[in-house]
Formats: sequence, structure tokens, C-alpha cells
Amino acid sequence: MIKADFSQPQRQSKVGVLVMFFYTLQKSLRALWPMLVIWVFKFDEVNKLYLAFGTVAVIVLVGFVSYLKYLNFTFFLDEENQEFIVTEGILNKSKTTIQLNKIQQVNINQSLIQKFVGVYALDVDTAGSSKKEGSIKAISHELALELKTRLLENEGKLIDTDSETAQSALAEAHPEEHPFIKISFITLLKVGITSNYLRSFGLLILFVSTIYENISNFTEGDVLEEQSLEHYIDGTSIFKGILMLVAFLFLIVLIINLVRVVFKYFDYKIAKQKGSLLLSYGLLNTKSTIIKPEKVQITTITRNYFQKKMDILEIKIKQATSGEPEEKKSAIEIPGCSETERDQILKLLFKSIPEKGVQLQPNFRKLVFSIFTTIMIPLSLYFAFANWIEPQAFEFIYLVPVYIVFIGLVLYFGFRNYRLFISDNFIIKQSGAWDVDHEIIEPMKIQAITTSQLFWHKKADIGSIILHTAGGNVAFQLGDFTRIKRYVNLWLYEIETSDSNWM
Repeated sequence: MIKADFSQPQRQSKVGVLVMFFYTLQKSLRALWPMLVIWVFKFDEVNKLYLAFGTVAVIVLVGFVSYLKYLNFTFFLDEENQEFIVTEGILNKSKTTIQLNKIQQVNINQSLIQKFVGVYALDVDTAGSSKKEGSIKAISHELALELKTRLLENEGKLIDTDSETAQSALAEAHPEEHPFIKISFITLLKVGITSNYLRSFGLLILFVSTIYENISNFTEGDVLEEQSLEHYIDGTSIFKGILMLVAFLFLIVLIINLVRVVFKYFDYKIAKQKGSLLLSYGLLNTKSTIIKPEKVQITTITRNYFQKKMDILEIKIKQATSGEPEEKKSAIEIPGCSETERDQILKLLFKSIPEKGVQLQPNFRKLVFSIFTTIMIPLSLYFAFANWIEPQAFEFIYLVPVYIVFIGLVLYFGFRNYRLFISDNFIIKQSGAWDVDHEIIEPMKIQAITTSQLFWHKKADIGSIILHTAGGNVAFQLGDFTRIKRYVNLWLYEIETSDSNWM
């Protein structure tokens, strides 16, 4: 590996001008898209000379701005003050200073544009902001790895070197020559056909509704005429039509999910580096991410019935973030792990495999309330609408038993799986009807605890608790409130007396 002097200001790769040009042009096109739409639909009416002159002027201006951005962008490492400094800007110049001990994540990514020109992007995240504080758009892979290593080396100086664990972590100077976990293409196919049905179905519905709305607006009428629809219904069995529609939607959802999983997680590799996990994956957009065990806040293990039969599961890891809107975006996913690989990852993150310990169950009132809000209220609204506003809605009353059975099963299995497990070193929340999640946190990483009890729950001695961490919240509702308060006192004591260095 090359040895670069990061104590002096460094510029991006020379092809950074080209990368800057593409990104600046992309932002300009997003800002000017209304004008582009007008030009497309009124191309014959637009003066071709003005159009060509305007296009050339925009390209020249974007190129000039990109070159100035390249000249004014520098980064360097201040080892004396333990800071990583990035300067940028043309007229309004900015200087971003990042303390090394505040760095939560260092990612090395490669978009399709960057892949064409042979450079990478390096992003530095901290817990102090909802965006990336330091971002270098064009850097060689060797230089990116060297900078990443230097950042870790500088942070390693802040760790207690008397610790046996810290010494062994700092002794590993380079990643393993071969990844200790590699997700195969066959495993990705298994993940694609067994997970994220709701997400893919939602994307499909959004896409179809958008296309339908645009076509309706363009044709100034309904795409499906009432007469043709009635003719179709009269000529075809409703039951057969529903089965065909469900089968078609399920097939489309599977295809969407397969494509998404393969493109996003292709060639997924996990290696060890200085006691951390180095993840790399992606087909078109290649991403490389570092997970430092001391920064991990919430680890979620997800598995459903099909995945259990195929011996695969998914792991989501949340490191410290600045706010709840960023929680889902900041989760790092590891798809298609086996139980053995899961144990290897958990041992690296927690130094041991988390045990469930004492079990807390929710009160039956949680199931009753869920039935009231998801079955009784919606059906009451449906019958009221059909009785007083649109009587034709009663034509679909045969779907009511299907709805009751389906939602009832979801609520029952969700209630049966809803548990909170507490041991000396771990808190594990289990939840989910089909995809069963196990959210794992360590008591020492709790930032705050919120308990609540409604006045009509006092007699039953039940209440709720929310555990706040820098990576999100874990909530448990309607459990034994006396036991909850007892554990809260214990956790607050551990938080006050803990000297762990996770920030």
C-alpha cells in the first residue's frame, strides 16, 4: 500500500474534474427539469439555434464551475489536534473540521460514473449531523484505503492500550487476505425470494399508480372505460380474476425483489480489519463500509419461516446517528447469513453471543387494543360508508371474512412473538408476525429511558418503556410495570458507572 503524507493539503484525483463535471451537471439538470420538459414537448416550436447555444453555454458554465470546485477542494489530517479537515467552495469557502474520536463510519463507495473513470468516493460520518460531514468524490482506491487506515490508526491512539482487546486489535495492521464471510449469488437469490415483500409491493403500487395517473392526465380521461370494465367483469369469473391478479402481482414483486437484492448486494464480502468489520458489496454502485464494534448501537437479526428452512437470515446494524429520520437510512444490512456466520459476526461485535435471559411478556390488553384498532374500527368505517354513502360497496362484503382471518392471524402471531429478554449484558426485543426481529442492545449504550403508564393501567400494573440510543429507539409496551421500573433503576446505575468508549 502507498504511504501518503496527509498532513499536507491533498487534492482529489486529476480525473476529479470530470467527476465534478458529471455531478454538477446532474444537479443542474435536476434544477432545470421543467425547462427540459417544455423543450421536449414543444421541440418543433423552439428556436433550434437558441436551443443549441443554450445547451453549449450550460455545458461550458458547468465545466468552468467544476474546475473551480476541483481547485478549491482540499483535505488533510491534522495529527497534532486529532482532526480531519476538508476545505471547499468557490465564492463561499467552507472549512469542515472533524474530530477523529467522533467519527462513526468511513465508507468507500463507487458509483457508476466513478467506475467509468476509475476513482472512488470516501465519506466520513459522525453522530453530530444528519449528513456526511466529509465527502471526497474522486480518490484512487489505494489512497482511499490508506486514508481510511490512517483515520483508524489515529482513533486507535485514543483507546486504552493497556487493554488486551485493544492491543490485539491494534496489532492487526491489514485486513485478512481472504474475507471470512462471502455471500454467494445463490444465497442472494434465496434472500430475494424470501424477504421484503411489503417494500417491493409498495414500490410496485406506487409505480403503477404514477403511470396510470400520468396516462390519465395525458389522455384527459379514464384509461379503463366503464363499459369495457363491466364487459370484462361479466365475461370472467371474479374469483378467477382475483387469483390471476394475485399471482401476477406476486410474480412481479418477486422479480422486483430479486433484481433489487442482486444489484445492491452483489459480491458481498466481510473481512476483519483492526478489530472492525470491513464490508464491500454492489454491482453498479460499489460500496465499502467499516463497522466498529464500539460504535454499534442496535443489531437486528431478522428471519421468517422460509428463511429458517433455507438456513439464512438477515442482520441490520445501526451505528450512532443524529436523529430518528436517519435511522433507516443508516442501517447497514448483511443479507443471507447462516447461523454459523451470524455467531461469528456477533462475537466480533459483542465479544460473545447474546443470551436472552429473563423474559417479559405483554399484557393481553395489547392484543385487544390491536384488534380494536385494526379490525373493529376499519370494518365499522366500511359498513358506515356502504350503508350511508355508497351502497355498492356491499358488493365486496365477501372479502370481510378474509380480512378478519388474515389480520387476526397477523395480530395473534405478532402478540405471541412480542417479548423482551433481559440478561446481565444484553437487552433483546423480539417482535414480528412473519418476519421475526430480534433487536439487540447493550445497557451501557443507552442514552435515556422513558417509562409511561396510563391511569387506567395502574390497577393492572402494566406500562411501557422506550430505550433511547444514538442509533434509534427500542420500545416495549404493556409489560409488568413493577419489573420494568426495577430494571430501569439497574440500567441507569450501569449507565452512570460505565466508562465504555463507544462515542
